Amino acid sequence: MQNTQNTNPQMIFEDTELQPSPLHSFNIDRRKFFKILGSGVAVAFILNDSVAGGILSDSNIADESPLSAWIHIGENNVITIFTGKVEVGQNIRTSLAQAVAEELRVNVNTIQMVMGDTDLTPYDRGTFGSLTTPTMAPQLRKAAASARELLRELAATEWGVDKSSLKVENGGILNPKNKQLKTFGEISKGKKLIKNIDESAVLTPSEKWTIAGTSIPKVNGDHFVTGRHKYVSDMQLPGMLYGKVLRAPSFEAGVISVDLSAAKSMAGVTVVHDGNFIGVAAPDGKTAEKAISQIKADWKITPQPSRDEIFDYLVKNSEDRNAVESKGNIKDAYDEASVKSEQTFYVDYIAHAPLEPRSALAEWKDGKVTVWTGTQRPFGVQEELTNAFHISKDKVRVIVPDTGSGYGGKHSGDAALEAARLAKAAQKPVKVVWTREEEFTWAYFRPAGVITVKAGANSNGMLTSWEFHNYNSGGSGIETPYEVPNQEIKYHPVKSPLRQGSYRGLAATANTFARECIMNDLADDLKIDQLEFRLKNLKDERLRDVLVAAADKFGWRKTNPGQHHGYGIACGEEKGSVIATCAEVMHDPSGGDVKVLRVVAAFECGAVINPRH
Repeated sequence: MQNTQNTNPQMIFEDTELQPSPLHSFNIDRRKFFKILGSGVAVAFILNDSVAGGILSDSNIADESPLSAWIHIGENNVITIFTGKVEVGQNIRTSLAQAVAEELRVNVNTIQMVMGDTDLTPYDRGTFGSLTTPTMAPQLRKAAASARELLRELAATEWGVDKSSLKVENGGILNPKNKQLKTFGEISKGKKLIKNIDESAVLTPSEKWTIAGTSIPKVNGDHFVTGRHKYVSDMQLPGMLYGKVLRAPSFEAGVISVDLSAAKSMAGVTVVHDGNFIGVAAPDGKTAEKAISQIKADWKITPQPSRDEIFDYLVKNSEDRNAVESKGNIKDAYDEASVKSEQTFYVDYIAHAPLEPRSALAEWKDGKVTVWTGTQRPFGVQEELTNAFHISKDKVRVIVPDTGSGYGGKHSGDAALEAARLAKAAQKPVKVVWTREEEFTWAYFRPAGVITVKAGANSNGMLTSWEFHNYNSGGSGIETPYEVPNQEIKYHPVKSPLRQGSYRGLAATANTFARECIMNDLADDLKIDQLEFRLKNLKDERLRDVLVAAADKFGWRKTNPGQHHGYGIACGEEKGSVIATCAEVMHDPSGGDVKVLRVVAAFECGAVINPRH
């Protein structure tokens, strides 16, 4: 999905993503681009000011110059795209390839994507916050457009014609006057040219898309359904051992004493005790499990609030930060309101439960560790490994094969740290695959939260007061799109008693739910139709449009819902996209069950790169 909002990835990460802390800590220049891929032309971010412009020959680039390449077009006609983004089931391998193919006028099948490899791809803060399509796709499109114009310039120079007379089509440059065609590979043959991204490069408008905007099948989709794709848990290396970790009985528990003797006496087993980390590496999984079961440890337990105490704990231990939005006098406006609603909403800690549990395969060679793992932040995991082993980043390579889902739950490198620590001790490759039980217990959770809302409206159906507080679960989507003259909106962070981190949709899910429930309560008290009440208090044209569209398709209030049936409507905005949803539900008075009969949603996010995905 492509939206036109300008976004700052760093601010989005800091403000709405909840970064989990590493699970373990221990007491212990990129290779030349053309040497890897051969001759051709490349488009890159060149970070050295002395080589920041124009077309540069390889000899002009100093050995120490940092180079982040995005696109390479080889003399074999292979187009290689480099991005630190990772594929975790959201199909960006397909959609990003489409975005590039559109600007280069080539078939998607001619493009190979190199993703999430800290030795090969440009630095990327991570695949999070729904940022890949709004930020990375336009950047790759600019890189592709820059490459397209570079190839046209080269062909025009070779043929002695004006660049504007040449066409780019079918993976080549065409001279319409004499029908001469040269493929990209023929143009790039023998060259080692680098051009930095031209921010003014003209991109193809969405209404003229022929490749982007179409439902191209998932790249390598057959590999996943036939089992050909190798997840990290499928991978093997010669001499590889299998790792297991002794888990503490509770969060933040510390080792008091441990007896490793039984595990150490087992043939072929390596045992590691490093601080609170206790693990084994063995020739096979069963032996590793047996060895870990032989270790006896006493733990110091850190008291935590009980299930009944958790929500009070979050409110009492929260920070009182400046309001996200504050204006007017909420107290007086609330006191004078004709109708009022005050509600408290509770959000539980919830496991991410990705389809593929955490796993990692680590190998040390010549003082450098290479780790294959499923993570949303390969460069973040590289940094965790760097800090844990006190080595420089050039000694750490993280590679992310396409991964079986993340949902915001794979920002950290837990399994990577474990596999690397065991591999260092064993001096052999080690693979660690978490069990489903470990995933549910020891992976960080999406955060629990408490949301309190007080709101008022006058007899004319206009909102007058809005007070909204989110404790711990997050500030994403917290601001109200409705017009309210008096409002105070705050997100209150909390030092969570459980390990927590980001999650799919962030706090917008709960914040939107709470807001829309209050809107329904006020509409009911005013005896105003829910749709009418929203439209009276909403100036945002995009939200108004989706509300009207959803209501129209649903047949809002045009038919009698019947006995034990009910209608509902809600809307929301997050990350530049807007949505409205209508639902018809039925209540069974005999059993108390509620059944959703039908849902109609109107969604608008800007141009869509792949409708089916």
